[in-house]
Amino acid sequence: MVDLPFHVMTKPLGPICNLDCTYCYYLEKEKYYPGESRWKMGDDVLEAYIRQYIQEQNAPEIHFMWQGGEPTLLGIDFFRRALDIQKRYASGKRIHNALQANGTLLDDAWGEFLAGESFLVGISIDGPRPFHDRYRFDKKGQSTFDAVVRGIDVLKRFKVEFSTLTVVGRENSRYPIEVYRFLRQISSGYMQFLPLVERANTTQLTIGGHDLAGTIGKSLTHTHFHKGKA
Repeated sequence: MVDLPFHVMTKPLGPICNLDCTYCYYLEKEKYYPGESRWKMGDDVLEAYIRQYIQEQNAPEIHFMWQGGEPTLLGIDFFRRALDIQKRYASGKRIHNALQANGTLLDDAWGEFLAGESFLVGISIDGPRPFHDRYRFDKKGQSTFDAVVRGIDVLKRFKVEFSTLTVVGRENSRYPIEVYRFLRQISSGYMQFLPLVERANTTQLTIGGHDLAGTIGKSLTHTHFHKGKA
């Protein structure tokens, strides 16, 4: 009997990111490890993870989904090592890789690599500039829109298959047609939408002495749903 493949999001750099998006619920995870300076997944852990992930699935195709934080901060060589390990343990299974990125670090070297290895890339972009720049800042509080569009242009030039991931908040939800037309304009063939919701007031939740609720009130987080082919 062959099992259906399952997908697990891999965060090999934890919460580390080059952006400082207002609504991001994951950046705060860094505070749970005070004094930690090494976030990159080590080679021994990487190999053990890939080997176990492949071996535990009785399916002909295996899907790896690399996320963050921002996984492109790891550099191309990290993913070359990951692919080498995948090939070593594939045992005839077909391996697929997807990368969820903010797009700001993509250049021609990334484009060539992603195209050559048939990665599917998800790019986070919240619509036209006024909507995207409402929440998605860099560490200096500056706009990221132009850098993301440049990254998308890299993917298009190298013919890398990509999708878009758009967080739906109060502002862009009022202009669905404008957002949809913009995403089509940048050649998004598959669109994903995530609703932005406020955290409710809750009692403190702790595990191992760590406060998992964080700062309650107007802090923002999100869950996700998917829209089919556009």
